[in-house]
Amino acid sequence: MLVTLLLVSAVLLSFERITYFLVSRYPNYWCRLCLRSPLASFGGPVDVLNGLFYGFKFIQAAVFLYWWGFYGDTWLPLPTAEGIGLVLGGGLIAVGILLNSLVFSKLGRTGVFYGAQMGYDVPWIRGFPFSVLRHPQYLGALVCIWGLFVVMRFPNDDWFYLPLLETALYAWGAYNEP
Repeated sequence: MLVTLLLVSAVLLSFERITYFLVSRYPNYWCRLCLRSPLASFGGPVDVLNGLFYGFKFIQAAVFLYWWGFYGDTWLPLPTAEGIGLVLGGGLIAVGILLNSLVFSKLGRTGVFYGAQMGYDVPWIRGFPFSVLRHPQYLGALVCIWGLFVVMRFPNDDWFYLPLLETALYAWGAYNEP
């Protein structure tokens, strides 16, 4: 059952990475696609991608909640970590949220959602966190995911499978996106 659940999770979670890869590699095609119905009704290419972002996060949350419920033997997932696990997991979540907040505040929605590749004027940011990290948003998301699973499933045997899968997907995206 673990392999099946991991494969289904991999397929569902990969939609986000594949979409961002395609948009970053083929921004002109994406812009043309967003001019067509029904996508045009959602606004410009950045608006459409922003909307998809929320859809992808919904899928991610559903996968995580299903995993926690399935392996937690309850459909009301509760944290399983205690003491240092809760502190460490909470700290990871906080660092991840901070990194993502910094990226969004410095790049803005247009910069985060590949606006520069689509021809929008997005200034090049050299300050922190970009001065230290190549993909601070991806790292922030991953650190947050690892923190969530430390809090929700540690020390159970299944706690690291989805974070490891997400790490592979985000690493693929970071390597293949500009």
